[in-house]
Amino acid sequence: WKVTHSDAAEDLLSEARFFDKFAGVDEQTIIDILTRRSCEQRREIAFEYERFAKKDLVSALKGALSGSLEALILGLMKSTAQYDASELKASMKGLGTDEETLIEIVCSRNNEELAEIKRVYRDMFKKDLEKDVAGDTSGNFAKLLLALVQTRRDEPSNVVDYEKIDEDARALYEAGVKRKGTDVVTWIEIMSQRSVPHLQKVFERYKSYSPYDMKESIRKEVKGDLEKSFLTLVECFENRQLYFASRLNEAMKSKGAKEKVVTRIIVSRCEVDLIKIRTEFKKHFKRSLYQTITEHTKGDYQKALLSLCGGDD
Repeated sequence: WKVTHSDAAEDLLSEARFFDKFAGVDEQTIIDILTRRSCEQRREIAFEYERFAKKDLVSALKGALSGSLEALILGLMKSTAQYDASELKASMKGLGTDEETLIEIVCSRNNEELAEIKRVYRDMFKKDLEKDVAGDTSGNFAKLLLALVQTRRDEPSNVVDYEKIDEDARALYEAGVKRKGTDVVTWIEIMSQRSVPHLQKVFERYKSYSPYDMKESIRKEVKGDLEKSFLTLVECFENRQLYFASRLNEAMKSKGAKEKVVTRIIVSRCEVDLIKIRTEFKKHFKRSLYQTITEHTKGDYQKALLSLCGGDD
């Protein structure tokens, strides 16, 4: 973007002075400036804004916005890891746990992302993500999430170990479909520790042992949050961007939209892989993400989403 951050901050500032004079808020300017910058640039704008206005941009935005638009714009003011950490924290706050968010974030992020989320979580909340997850979940569901949060996954190797692939495929079969009951611990160990390319080959090989593929086996063997977690993992191992595209499609199936889900995916992936998610969306659902957002959302919230989405495919 050719506009300097200082100019952008001044634009926001002239708006801010405008906010102070009138009760009305020019959401369009906020959307234009903040959705078209990188996180780094938004940070610089916030810094400049504070210098000029002698007040904090985030507080000013909180005062100026509300509802889904506020949640989205405030999300953009955080780095990707800070946003994920905040969403995790919120999913475990107060009574009851929002398992859906917990599963989506923990089971879809790679080693590097999770390590950064843990570091930022400690910085932001002075608490340990592992401890919070352990305190908020139980049973095998807790074991799986903790195994993932411990980031012990192997890095991809250049050497394909066919023996190990076969061994893991057989172990997954023998721990599940082959026996009565499920040896979940074995499933957790393999799915939380092996590299993604290795697991892709394991699931292929698995079909030569089991009458059901891995996803069908998961559906037969486990239920509830554990089932959702294993399915999310397998979907992300196979095609992470398609997983997010499917979540967005699900969230915008009915008349309205599950705005929290849409916001979370768009904000958390807009600087990571949103372009690829858009491609998968179009390929699998035969219409663009842009069109779908247009049909299922409205007002300034819609404008902000479309601006982040970028083009129509």
